[in-house]
Amino acid sequence: MKLHELTPAADSNRPVKRIGRGHGSGSGKTAGKGHKGQNARSGGGVRIGFEGGQMPLARRIPKRGFNNHFAVRYTIVNVGDLNEKFVAGATVNEETLIAAGLVKKIENGGIKVLGDGELSIALTVQAAKITASAQEKIEKAGGKAEVM
Repeated sequence: MKLHELTPAADSNRPVKRIGRGHGSGSGKTAGKGHKGQNARSGGGVRIGFEGGQMPLARRIPKRGFNNHFAVRYTIVNVGDLNEKFVAGATVNEETLIAAGLVKKIENGGIKVLGDGELSIALTVQAAKITASAQEKIEKAGGKAEVM
């Protein structure tokens, strides 16, 4: 197939509807705009979300909370979850957690390891933050906790 042989899919190219070109065309006279009113005027119509002067839905609904765009968010992993997915002596970091399926995506702050659950195998855990209880459990199991 060559470039000059390419054609659009069947019925994908419709002819342009020529409005305001006489009543024989099917959309002459008022050109499909009906009679008078705001939408019949040149430059007429309303902005998105306008409800005819009624208080718009976006302004009627109460606003709650605050979302700090500058907050540092961590992806959380519990020490108990590391038992099932890793073998003894393994290094646990962002890449290995994604590969193991424990984490889908890493937040902007990196990984934070929490001390929930028990750890029975020795692992080298590399994370942005490690809680005191998690560090204690990792070292008690014979592993190493490294803050990156």
